[in-house]
Amino acid sequence: MPLSRRHFLAVSSALPWALSARASSTSLPVGLELYSVRGELKKDPEATVRAVAKMGYQVVEFYGPYFDWTEPQTKQMRKLLDDLGIRCLSTHNNEEYLSTQNLSRARDMNLILGSKYIVQSSTSEKTSLDQWKPVADHLNWVSDQIESAGLKTGYHNHQPEFTPIGGQRPMEILAKNTKPSVMLQLDVGTCLEVGSDPVAWIRANPGRIRSIHCKDWSPDPAKGYKVLFGEGAADWKGIFAAAESVGGVEYYLVEQEGSRFSEFETAQKCLEAFRGKRL
Repeated sequence: MPLSRRHFLAVSSALPWALSARASSTSLPVGLELYSVRGELKKDPEATVRAVAKMGYQVVEFYGPYFDWTEPQTKQMRKLLDDLGIRCLSTHNNEEYLSTQNLSRARDMNLILGSKYIVQSSTSEKTSLDQWKPVADHLNWVSDQIESAGLKTGYHNHQPEFTPIGGQRPMEILAKNTKPSVMLQLDVGTCLEVGSDPVAWIRANPGRIRSIHCKDWSPDPAKGYKVLFGEGAADWKGIFAAAESVGGVEYYLVEQEGSRFSEFETAQKCLEAFRGKRL
C-alpha cells in the first residue's frame, strides 16, 4: 500500500533513533578471560594476546599468572595492548594477592595494565555462613585501600557461592555486606550448575553486575562445561536484557573450560556465537 506523506515522515524520523538504539544495545565491549587459552598463554603471552585481538575481542582479562610478571614485562604488555587497540578492564586474583602484604603490588600492576577492577577469583573452602562475612569485610577493606588510585574491587563466583547453606546462599551474604562499589562478577555457568537463576540474580542486584563471564553449561554429564557459548542451558537473551536494563554491565567476558576444538578455535567460535546472540 502507498505511504501517506505523514506516515513516511513519521517512519523516517523514527529510523535514526531505532538505528542508534540498536547500536547502543550492541556496543558493549566483549572480551576473553585468558584462562580460556591458558595453554597458549603459558607458551607465549604476547603472541596469544595478538591472536585474541585479531579474532576481534576488544578486552582481555588476565588471571593468576600475571602476578608473577616483572614491572618491565607488565609495561611491555600494556604497550602491546595499546598497540593492538584492546584493553584490560579487570584481572583475576587469587585471594592472597589481595592480602596486606601483596595488595600494593596488585594495585601497581593493575594501574600499569590500565585495569579498572581487581577481582578476587575465589576464596578458601567455607563450611558455614559465618565464614563468609569476613570475606565481605575484606573486600570492603580492599576497596578502601585502592579507591584513591582510581581502582575498584570485585568478587567472582563459582559453585559454592550459589550453593545454599542452611537455606541461604553465600553469594547473598557477600552482596548484602559489601559496598555498592564492589562488583559482583557473575559466572553464568557455575551459577546454573547448582540450580540458581542468573537472570533473577542480576535483577536482585541492580548496578552490581558490571561484568559477566559468559560461560555456558550443559546438564548432560558428557558435555558439562565443554559446550561452546550458546550450546548449553543459559538463557543468553534474558541474561543480556537483565544485565543491560538493571545489572549495570560494562563489558562481557567469554570464558571456556575447554571444548572439542583447540583453544584458539574455541575462542573464535565462541566470539562468533556471542555476536550472533547479541544481534
